[in-house]
Amino acid sequence: MFDLTGKRALVTGASGGIGREIAKALAKAGATVALSGTRVEALEAVAAEIGAGSPILPCNLSDLAAVDQLVPQAEAAMGGLDILINNAGVTRDNLFMRMKDEEWDQVIAVNLTAAFHLNRAVLRGMMKQRFGRIIGISSVVGVVGNPGQGNYAASKAGLIGMNKALAYEVASRNITVNSIAPGFIASAMTDELNDKQRESILAKVPAGRLGTAEEVAASAVFLASDAAGYITGHTLNVNGGMVML
Repeated sequence: MFDLTGKRALVTGASGGIGREIAKALAKAGATVALSGTRVEALEAVAAEIGAGSPILPCNLSDLAAVDQLVPQAEAAMGGLDILINNAGVTRDNLFMRMKDEEWDQVIAVNLTAAFHLNRAVLRGMMKQRFGRIIGISSVVGVVGNPGQGNYAASKAGLIGMNKALAYEVASRNITVNSIAPGFIASAMTDELNDKQRESILAKVPAGRLGTAEEVAASAVFLASDAAGYITGHTLNVNGGMVML
């Protein structure tokens, strides 16, 4: 049902966490996956897990000149592009009163502006082949907000809004555009929480546990597959019931 054999995918932020698991899951489903990020050694490790045939395309998403070369590089390496996963993101947390312009600008540049450039860049090829899957990894913070993360919340809410608008524009060309909004996901950061911090987080999650990167990756495989061909402009909330829309 979720066979991606013959599909070609580009995953940003593929060097760790959710991005790594998405890349692995897409490859397991049969896709050829180009891996992008800033840490080349980490990308090489992911490529080694996936196996031969995964192009490594380092890119700093705060450098728009480099961003504008990423899709052409992926298309050249794989002979085209069917699936774009905008996963890369950064945080520069601070309260609004204390937030510096550069903290705002850095987060918006990487999390939203780079995604806009990548979305725009894949459209010509996807429209020509009359198939495409664009998936943005947003966050529960982009849905409900979070104190100290005004810049991050704005970027992730903006990603959802951008994808909805784009979904309208390209639906007739068999291109779907969706978002995934993960909640609290187990990671190296959550491993360092003390018992009190962990209890405080889990009290907000009806499922009573943290999610896994593999669960987010499974959602991405579904949205990339033919099984989700009639789903577009949607935000899939993978959050254990934190937000029920």
